[in-house]
Amino acid sequence: MLNKLSGLMAAFVVFANIGGVQGQTKSVPDQPTFARDIAPILQRSCQNCHRPGNIGPMSLLTFQDVRPWARAIKQQVTQRNMPPWYISRTVGIQDFKSDPSLSDKEIALISRWVDNGALMGDERDLPPPRQFEDNDRWHIGEPDIVVKLKKEVLVKAKAPDYWADLDLEDFGLKTDRYIQAIEVKPIKGVKAVHHAVAQSRLEDEQGNLQQGLLEEYAVGKFGDIYAADTGRLIKAGTQGYVNVHLHATGEDTTVQIALGIKLYPSEFLPKHIENVQHVGDNEDLDIPPNTKNIRADGYTTLLKPARITAFQPHLHNRGQAQCLELIFPPQVSGGRSPKETASCVDRYHFNWHIVYHYAEDQQPIVPAGTVLHVTSWFDNTSGNKYNPDPTNPIAFGQRSIDDMSFAWLSWYYLSDDEYKQMLTERQEKSKKLSASR
Repeated sequence: MLNKLSGLMAAFVVFANIGGVQGQTKSVPDQPTFARDIAPILQRSCQNCHRPGNIGPMSLLTFQDVRPWARAIKQQVTQRNMPPWYISRTVGIQDFKSDPSLSDKEIALISRWVDNGALMGDERDLPPPRQFEDNDRWHIGEPDIVVKLKKEVLVKAKAPDYWADLDLEDFGLKTDRYIQAIEVKPIKGVKAVHHAVAQSRLEDEQGNLQQGLLEEYAVGKFGDIYAADTGRLIKAGTQGYVNVHLHATGEDTTVQIALGIKLYPSEFLPKHIENVQHVGDNEDLDIPPNTKNIRADGYTTLLKPARITAFQPHLHNRGQAQCLELIFPPQVSGGRSPKETASCVDRYHFNWHIVYHYAEDQQPIVPAGTVLHVTSWFDNTSGNKYNPDPTNPIAFGQRSIDDMSFAWLSWYYLSDDEYKQMLTERQEKSKKLSASR
């Protein structure tokens, strides 16, 4: 585990175990009620999606909304299908920003509530109704650039789920600039948009196509504003597209998506440059038919000290799982290459493209020469509900029925002095935490 490093490993990277393990909880009350016990859980972890006009198939705002679905809710949460959060709970970093997942106690509460008759309880115990952010405004402030899809999409009332890469309007960038904040959101048909991932494309001087992740929209996410003195470079001539997952809502729905970018002043040079790139790419895929647990490995090396801020697996229909391992340089360890698993998504869901943002005090701080080892597994059997045809062998490709194996990773590079300072601060914080136990 990443929070149990010692000896040589502590010279490379330290992760503080702050917040505790979710499973270490008090006992569950004998008779949970909706008003006192269940409503607060639903407000925090479910109602972002499950409310009128959004992507959840039913509203979960009130007892009257929830009661008919009580047994289905129990099944979904005990199987950890809902809320969507598929990071392994036994391997790697466990503390993330905006983590909607349920603790073991919360799942036990819901299960006992359902088993005991799903009672309302005393209405005076109800928490105040949750207030939701406004989808119509820009949460990053007024953008300097706003582009939309070149063409709106009509989602028919009854249609299969739709995945596509849709081009955005011209960004109009004449010079290189740094991004201060960025947001992507549906401006029409929000309830039909499962996710929208804005990506960039640019042909470099050698004629090679360079692509990168710009920003993701998922319900409840309202853009990213980068830390002070941190920005992302967007080069002159960059264009963009949006990878969308759209689904039918029972009525014809027109979808339009916008990307807003807030720029630093043209003369501003940020102290840290946020990188969002593919890592661990492996295009040599050979996934036999009717077979699962097929493994693919890829490697990327960080040439400078770095602080890693987010991890997002990228696989297609046959994706089963993916892990990110950090392999540290062997220069001072007599030839050994110490390694630690940072994160694993052990149940990959093709219809949920989730970016896992590490909590500030859990972000890996790694030395120059660290190798990012991405391991992916694939399931090409009929047991994989996303698999359109388990009888076909599968290789790398751009279509959803082909597959890919890489991770999107976010990080920024550090100077040697910054690396040493951040590492020292992390170690001291970890010592204080240990001493307080």
